[in-house]
Amino acid sequence: MTSFLDTNVLVYAFDRSEPAKMEVAQRLLADPDADYVISAQVLSEFYVATTRKLNPPLDHLAALEAMEYLMRLPVVAVDDRLVAYAVTLAEEEPLSLWDAQIVAAAVRAGCEEILTEDLNDGQLIAGVLVRNPFV
Repeated sequence: MTSFLDTNVLVYAFDRSEPAKMEVAQRLLADPDADYVISAQVLSEFYVATTRKLNPPLDHLAALEAMEYLMRLPVVAVDDRLVAYAVTLAEEEPLSLWDAQIVAAAVRAGCEEILTEDLNDGQLIAGVLVRNPFV
């Protein structure tokens, strides 16, 4: 099963203030049998969140090193067609544009699920199942 990893799952792998979520996120990332996909949007959000929102934050080099690891996964580009599809999704579903871009990237990559805590666990959006790995 191909799963799209949302930013919050990746950030929790480095968030010492949330040890239970950190353990779950690290276990997910360490799974050798997992088939994960991310997007360029996720990479950007990851850098900002880990260097500015974590306490303590990652320094620039640690965040870049983590991003290099993440860039070994398939990365969906955020282009004009993806944004246009996301705008349509945001209008059809009660989603922010940013969440709709995550769903659009998951659809483009052929993912069966999105791992996130930002959407409703069990919700089906555009044929992709939302699963919160922290519940």
